[in-house]
Amino acid sequence: MKIQKWIVLVITVALFMAILVIPTLIVVPFTDSNAVSEVKETPGGKKAKDEVTAQSPFSIRVLRTQTGQIENVPLENYVARVVASEMPVNFEIEALKAQALAARTYITRHMIQEGSVSDHADVTDTVKHQVYKNEQELREQWQDKYSTNITKINQAVEETQGEIITYNHEPITAAFFSTSNGYTENAEDYWENEIPYLKSVESPWDQESPKFVDQKILTVEELQTSLGIRLTKDTTMTKTEGNRVERVNFGTQSFTGREIREKLDLPSSDFTIKQKGNHVIFTTRGYGHGVGMSQYGANGMAKIGKDYKEIVNHYYKDTKISPISTLTASIENNDKKQTN
Repeated sequence: MKIQKWIVLVITVALFMAILVIPTLIVVPFTDSNAVSEVKETPGGKKAKDEVTAQSPFSIRVLRTQTGQIENVPLENYVARVVASEMPVNFEIEALKAQALAARTYITRHMIQEGSVSDHADVTDTVKHQVYKNEQELREQWQDKYSTNITKINQAVEETQGEIITYNHEPITAAFFSTSNGYTENAEDYWENEIPYLKSVESPWDQESPKFVDQKILTVEELQTSLGIRLTKDTTMTKTEGNRVERVNFGTQSFTGREIREKLDLPSSDFTIKQKGNHVIFTTRGYGHGVGMSQYGANGMAKIGKDYKEIVNHYYKDTKISPISTLTASIENNDKKQTN
C-alpha cells in the first residue's frame, strides 16, 4: 500500500509540472525580444513611416554639397525632407501642409523653367534652392523623436499629395521666409520685378516668433568701414508698403534697405538706427526677406483654425491649388532635353 501511495504521489507531481511547463513552451517562441524591437510605434500608437507612401511622378537628383554625392529622391520623399529641414516640426499640421505645397511648387517650377544645376544634379541641398536633409541626418537631429516627427511630416505631405500652387496655370515662385514684421513685402520692393501674387499682406501672428525683434550693435568705425561712408547727423530713410526700409540716405550716399541688411548681416530690412556715443544700434523686426509666406504667420493662422488652403491663399494672392499631373509632361520633356 505504501508503494502504491508513493507511485500516485509521483504521478500527481509529474502532472502538475506538465501543466506549468507546457504553456511556457507554447508562449516563449512568440515573445522574441528582437521581433518586438523592430516594430516602431509613435506615442499615439501608430506605426512610424520613414518613407512617404504617396506615389511620385518623377524624382529629384540632389547634389549633397558636403560630399559631392548625388541622391536620387522620389518627389514626395524630397518634399517631406525639405519640409523637415525648412520648418520647425512642432508647428501645426496645417502650417506644415502649406510648407509642403510651397516646397513641391518650388521644385516643380525649377524643373520646368530652370532645369539642372549640372549634368548629374537638379538642385543642391542648400538655401540656394531648398534645404534638404536625408533620413540619416534627420535621425541624428531628432534622436529618439525621429519616429514621431517623421510620421507627422509624412502626414502633411501625403495629405497634400500632388498639389502645387499655380497662377495662370503655371507653378508660382513659392517664396517663403521665417518671420514677418507684421506685414509681408511686395516682391518689387525687395527684388527687381513685380510679381502679381507676391503682394504685401497683413501677418499679425508673427509676434509669437522668437525672431520677431532683434538688435545689432556696431561701433561707428565698424559701420563706416562696412558701408564705406562718413556717418553724419543728416541720416534719413523711406519705408515700403510692408513697413520695411526702402532707402537710407547717409548725407549724399544712399543705400536700399536690402543693401543695408546684406552688408551688415541684419535679420530683416525693417530696422531703425540709433547712435549712442561711439556705437550705432540697429533694432530689427522680422527675420528673412519678407516676400511670400511667413512661416510663423502660417503657424499662427493654423492655431486659430485656418487650414492650409486658407494659409496659401492669404500669402499668395489670387493663386490656385492645382494637381501637379497637369504639368508632368512638361517636366518629362525638360528632362529629355537635359539628357540629349
